[in-house]
Amino acid sequence: MYSTEPDLEDALKKWDRYLAVERIYSKHTLRAYNKDLNFFLSFISGYLEQSLSISSLSELKMAEFRAWIAELAKKNHAATTRSRALATIRSFYRWMDEQGYMHNPYIEVIRNPKLPQLLPKALSEDNAKMLIDTADLLVKESWVGQRDRALFTILYCCGLRIDEALSLNYEDIPTAKMSFIIKGKGKKERLVPILPIVMETLAQYFKLCPINLRQDGQAIFIGIRGKRLNQGVAQKSIRDLRRSLGLPTSVTPHALRHSFATHLLLNGANLRQIQELLGHESLRTTQKYLHLDDRELQKSHILYHPRGEEQMKLKAERKADGSDQAFDEFNHFDI
Repeated sequence: MYSTEPDLEDALKKWDRYLAVERIYSKHTLRAYNKDLNFFLSFISGYLEQSLSISSLSELKMAEFRAWIAELAKKNHAATTRSRALATIRSFYRWMDEQGYMHNPYIEVIRNPKLPQLLPKALSEDNAKMLIDTADLLVKESWVGQRDRALFTILYCCGLRIDEALSLNYEDIPTAKMSFIIKGKGKKERLVPILPIVMETLAQYFKLCPINLRQDGQAIFIGIRGKRLNQGVAQKSIRDLRRSLGLPTSVTPHALRHSFATHLLLNGANLRQIQELLGHESLRTTQKYLHLDDRELQKSHILYHPRGEEQMKLKAERKADGSDQAFDEFNHFDI
């Protein structure tokens, strides 16, 4: 724990209000920000052995910031966690600077932890279909199984975030145009087309569900007690199912969203279109979906490139006579 002087305590309250009201951050994001900031303030207070004020934070030197980063590493926090924590503290300091509370030049020049190259974990098309088709494998009540099937279908066929899907109400289901209007991060809206299979699975779920879902304000996805389905319950459903099917631990609700984007890209969709469907502000965020399985990329490249067919014939001929040296020859080119 740590103690704060009245000036800093007032600033921290305004910071919380800024994140919740002006930035419209989700509860999950707010918890992450508060956790990072509280750990930072607690460490600095103990490191300096004093109560914290705006003045003491503004006077921190590089050594104090580095000691805090080192403490995160000492506690075995991953590079991604340390990087996120640094981003949180930078954001806090920038806001304090903009509000005229203080300025500290050192926070901007601290080097970010080196992050590993993390690739999206997309399911294969067959595994995505298997996960959806067997959604009722482990449940006792048929309506619960159909609910999970409808939820998994929406995640995979529409590319929604799990919280976006669980926040859907009955009135969000279109009656004419086959598109959802989804409110994403920052309450920004986007139009997401709906495949017929989505409507079919929803109709079957509505038919089996013991509670009348056909009324405005009613959550589409509900738990066994009739309340809006909790994220943790949905995550557990996939966790139990993947264990039963022998699928890897990377199979999560968000992996279905990754799979949506990956499979669209592999089948020829434009990256800009995928960006719109996912609701990403920046194309850079969407580009992570380009890091696909090499074999799938090679297969798509050969199948869809004009020179691909003749290359496949040439490869078959070389394989037949044992002279498939294309890549060895390429490595000797002077480029």
